[in-house]
Amino acid sequence: MDRAQKEKLVEELGQIFDSSGVVVVAHYAGLTVAEMQDLRARAREAEASVRVAKNRLAKIALEGKPCESMGEYLTGMTVLTYSEDPVAAAKVAAGFAKDNSKFEILGGAMGENALDVAGVEAVSKMPSREELIATIAGMLGAPASNIAGAIGAPASDIAGILSTIEDKAEAA
Repeated sequence: MDRAQKEKLVEELGQIFDSSGVVVVAHYAGLTVAEMQDLRARAREAEASVRVAKNRLAKIALEGKPCESMGEYLTGMTVLTYSEDPVAAAKVAAGFAKDNSKFEILGGAMGENALDVAGVEAVSKMPSREELIATIAGMLGAPASNIAGAIGAPASDIAGILSTIEDKAEAA
């Protein structure tokens, strides 16, 4: 890799660190190509990404960034899992780590906050952006359906009463 390629890679990594809601750093030594493809597929499905980069270049890209303290995790064979959604990459990494003992989460960053292993695990248990939106939409829709039910209920009660009166009149 020549100097221009390295500079381009550092710039790309810098953009990843700037624009990502969460970045998770993990060791991947011993993973097969098929297992890495599985990790990438899971990430793609969750709208996250996986990137293997040289630690030295990643540390250079981290300089001056809010999440610079994450650089301490960049040792050995590391892989970065990242996403704009502050939860997606952590969910992917934690799920993959549960299924594969060779994938070891080291830590990461969420914005300017450095995360240790427990922090990444805690973030992975949070609801995703889509889950939160669905919950809020459900909460907003519930009062409207309750009102519609309340408005419709008296009419059905009146219809039931009228039907009972008609039945009694016919029987008499």
